[in-house]
Amino acid sequence: MNVVTRNARSPRTRAGGFTLLELLVVIVIIGLLAAYVGPKYFSQLGKSEVTIAKAQIEAFEKSLDTYRLDVGRYPSGEEGLAALMTAPASAGAKWNGPYLKKGVPPDPWGHPYQYRSPAAKGEYEIVSFGRDGQPGGAGDNADISSL
Repeated sequence: MNVVTRNARSPRTRAGGFTLLELLVVIVIIGLLAAYVGPKYFSQLGKSEVTIAKAQIEAFEKSLDTYRLDVGRYPSGEEGLAALMTAPASAGAKWNGPYLKKGVPPDPWGHPYQYRSPAAKGEYEIVSFGRDGQPGGAGDNADISSL
């Protein structure tokens, strides 16, 4: 008599699922994709913040030009960008604002914009100091200026 034991599983009775080796291969592939795509994605985030800062500075420039048409001059350095929202005493009755809809926002990194009037190369300058909030720098830390 032949006694056949059924301890070993045949291909027909194999339980469904993945082996540990198959799971490890999938995890390695996902890790390689993340390592390739991650830096490209996060570099785009830095570029978008710079683009937002440039767009906000352009909006300030348009508002300042409208302010100048009404009042006859740009706000002084002491009055700053706040003069676009509330009439400074020196503007008199010519002020026809507010010139911004929602107030003066911070730059994309949460720092206030710097307004200088007069500026070294023009009547005014608007500056964002970048991610680090300090003058100078490179990359995301570079200054973004209206000049």
